[in-house]
Amino acid sequence: MTDVSSSSQPTVDWSEAERRLRAEYPMVVEWPVAWAEMDYFRHVNHAVFFTYFEGARIAYLERIGFRELSAQQQVGPILASTQARYRRPVVYPDTVVIGARVTEVGEDRFTQEYRIVSRAQGEVAAEGGGTLVAYDYAAGRKAPLPEHVRQAIQALEGEAGGA
Repeated sequence: MTDVSSSSQPTVDWSEAERRLRAEYPMVVEWPVAWAEMDYFRHVNHAVFFTYFEGARIAYLERIGFRELSAQQQVGPILASTQARYRRPVVYPDTVVIGARVTEVGEDRFTQEYRIVSRAQGEVAAEGGGTLVAYDYAAGRKAPLPEHVRQAIQALEGEAGGA
């Protein structure tokens, strides 16, 4: 997986679907499709799409500084729910481009949307979402979303012209 969310990437070979993805999502990663991700029906297994979402989610969490637990505060993210809508099958060989963005921030959680574009097809292959909750791992319960995380989300989404 490669984090390619910087604007210095060339745009010559991008399909319209990939251009829209890069314009609308502040976090974009590329992921080469592996032969082993295909199933008996000769397309990428549905469960693998959640791994693609996870790749973009982790890159987003790293960018906003919320992946690692701090030594002082044992609050970090925990995935509360996730969902997907499959649009078209993906097959090897291909590279998928995955976008992640935050659409809502609450007291103790935030909601993300994901989009996967097949580079070989130049089309959206899947869309999905997830809810991440701030979780106090020492106490074993949810916690308020740290202010620095809230500010980092706002800054990152602001760079992309989003929320």
